Amino acid sequence: MRIAVVSDTHSRYATVRSALGLLRQKNVECVLHCGDIEDAETVELFRGLPAHFVYGNCDTDRETLREAIAANGLTLHEPFGHLKLAGRNIAFTHGDDKTLLRDLEASEAFDFLFYGHTHVAQEHRTGSTRVINPGALHRARPKTFVVLDLNSGSMESVVVDAT
Repeated sequence: MRIAVVSDTHSRYATVRSALGLLRQKNVECVLHCGDIEDAETVELFRGLPAHFVYGNCDTDRETLREAIAANGLTLHEPFGHLKLAGRNIAFTHGDDKTLLRDLEASEAFDFLFYGHTHVAQEHRTGSTRVINPGALHRARPKTFVVLDLNSGSMESVVVDAT
């Protein structure tokens, strides 16, 4: 199973459209969004995809986002996401709540932990948990998201044209 992880889209519609086009080409079966969505119009771009969202610190109109996510058949997780996909335990959060991020990382309950917020792509391991920041689709050079094959563990950082 191939998943994509995006973060910090910040209402940049053209960049989000480019990223979604790329992830569709890569036969992604699920999308995780690590927050800083900012508006309902961004959520609507994910319609038709099995997509899961968490809030970020810039997601101030949470009720409108909650309604848009539900109306588009997508899933919202609060305060963090936890999924079991292809036999792997996955958590995702925005990363602005440092205590939550540290607790998730230290729990060793997850095979993968994804977070955003910093706009900087990073990866490290804490115990058995692979901790990954996919980068960002706004205020990042380059703009990136990741595609992860859960069966093999191989990950690709995908650069998105800054349109």
